[in-house]
Amino acid sequence: MTQHAKVVAITGASSGIGAATARRLAADGHRVLLGARRTGRLQRLAEELTEQGGTVAFRRLNVTDAADMRAFVDAAGIEFGRLDALVSNAGVMPLSPLEAARTDEWDRMIDVNVRGVLHGIAAALPVMRAQGGGHFVQIASVGAYEVSPTAAVYCATKFAVRALSEGLRQESAGDIRVTLVSPGVTESELADSISDPAAREAMKAYRAVALPASAIADAIAYALAQPPQVDVNEIVVRPSASAQ
Repeated sequence: MTQHAKVVAITGASSGIGAATARRLAADGHRVLLGARRTGRLQRLAEELTEQGGTVAFRRLNVTDAADMRAFVDAAGIEFGRLDALVSNAGVMPLSPLEAARTDEWDRMIDVNVRGVLHGIAAALPVMRAQGGGHFVQIASVGAYEVSPTAAVYCATKFAVRALSEGLRQESAGDIRVTLVSPGVTESELADSISDPAAREAMKAYRAVALPASAIADAIAYALAQPPQVDVNEIVVRPSASAQ
């Protein structure tokens, strides 16, 4: 274990950025708690990282359920004695034009992308206050800074995550750090949730140039590795070949 090993809980850890972050942080010597709905994947990832010498636990997590999020945060204390950082990574992206009126998909994005982050803050903030410090890492998107056709609702949720992160930073200055990480196009399963045919085809072209999920994991590891007096607030990571 590294000298400055931390206890880090990761939501949406069964694939993509969440799984890549778990791999990077476990390799760095941090103790990692994995959370997601797909427990089979979590178990396989936990076993893989444990075999490689990592210290890893996992728990089924539905971020849209506030009580479930509280239990997830509590599990970090039970397993490892504290919670140093919460990486709020869980997200969905079922893009569609507004005129398609896919209200169920809009509700799902709001529930996971916004309420999920709020539930994480509500559960972890008292714990971090009580122990005298902590670090929130919120995963947004370049969609937190710009809006594109078919992505209005998705971008609205990421604008919200950006606003929540800035508000949390201002209210928590001193003992609790807040980092917003906004990936550009990154290899993940996000696009798999797009049911609108036109949006799905457009996304194939948009994702022709994509970052590996490990690039975002590296950015998260960088923010977590800074000394206590350094608060890295916003990181935007895009493919170098992309203008978007």
